[in-house]
Amino acid sequence: MDLFREDTILTNTVFEGRVFKVEVQSVRLQDGRPAYREIVRHPGGAGILAIDKELHVYLVRQYRKPYDQVLLEIPAGKLEPDEEPLACARRELAEETGLTAEHFEFLATVYPSPGYCNETITIFLATGLKPGWSQPEDGEFLSCDRMPLAEALTLLDLGKIPDAKTRIALLTLARRLVTRQKTETD
Repeated sequence: MDLFREDTILTNTVFEGRVFKVEVQSVRLQDGRPAYREIVRHPGGAGILAIDKELHVYLVRQYRKPYDQVLLEIPAGKLEPDEEPLACARRELAEETGLTAEHFEFLATVYPSPGYCNETITIFLATGLKPGWSQPEDGEFLSCDRMPLAEALTLLDLGKIPDAKTRIALLTLARRLVTRQKTETD
């Protein structure tokens, strides 16, 4: 028996919306006691850190109602039914920035809120960028900022980018660049 596993006794869906659904599960803990878990079921998504040859990154500014503020984020979006993360990344990059990319490289898979939500975000690095026209979804209002990677990292250090997926994408890229530079100088 797995010491950390909880056995699900009963699952009730208490809300089903356009983006996610909420379940309440009755579970049996490892020591046999009963407990309840509230779980948000989300289809997952993809995020894209687009970077050009001049080491400028493309971030979007978008109002986020839960925080009542405009956030600076990597382009990202929800997976459509049966859509693969890479296809979602290509679609969202074009919709939100107007860019297409010749190359997509896996950066990370993250669980944004594992204590209560099963959402998985797959983050890609997009290079070989070509301009086009953005086509945000209906009701989606955003702007795209092109800035030097160093400036984005400074904003990160100043706490101006609180979005987790964006922080992870920028820090993962920075670590890779430092590792690559160190390898080239050794």
